[in-house]
Amino acid sequence: MSLVRPEDMALICVERYGSGSVLKYMERGDGTLCCEGPRLAGTYRPLRDCFMSLFLPHGYPDSVSEDYLDYQLWDTLQAFSSSVTGSLATHALLRGSGVGDSTATVTGATITWILRDGTGMVGRILFAWMKGSRLDCDAKRWRLFADVLNDLAIFMEILAPLFPSCFTLTVCIAGIFKCIVGVAGGATRAALTVHQARRDNMADVCAKDGSQETLVNLAGLLVSLVLVPLVSDSFW
Repeated sequence: MSLVRPEDMALICVERYGSGSVLKYMERGDGTLCCEGPRLAGTYRPLRDCFMSLFLPHGYPDSVSEDYLDYQLWDTLQAFSSSVTGSLATHALLRGSGVGDSTATVTGATITWILRDGTGMVGRILFAWMKGSRLDCDAKRWRLFADVLNDLAIFMEILAPLFPSCFTLTVCIAGIFKCIVGVAGGATRAALTVHQARRDNMADVCAKDGSQETLVNLAGLLVSLVLVPLVSDSFW
């Protein structure tokens, strides 16, 4: 078998990917086509490419908008904070529902949870009916509204055990707020995805955003496993 020297091959085209990989298509002297793949240096490059393929859209950064990374970094910080405070709120709700209290009944806790979910569903339907057509007009404002309302709902859930006589009412209002957050946050996220996707890759951008959020929530759960036992004995 005869070897083909590089100078005997003509470059046809080059494919460049956002991950830094480059594919070169060459024409040999006999007219056949060959492909020269990327040359990886060291062991860090495959790990970086693996991380990017798991959590970033294909073709990043060319396949997304210029503000994609900045937005995702702040969104990641917000998601991590919400995950940790959400765990504290769950701890407070369980305590307020009677977990650890010998005088509490399972029926009472179940009714409270049913009322919380039911009022939240009604609130979700009403908010979508009243504001659904306006969410596309100012996505950033409604996104900020959803984040602030989510923080308020978590804060109310944490405070709920301090007021046993108003516990059910407080939990139901917080449930309504969270359901509104689901509508406003989900709708505005769709609008932001349209902005971020530059190559008709909305599905890929949305899927990778879900992967990022899952990773962040997992990190938040690990932190919560350490944090909750430290603060469980003292409300303040």
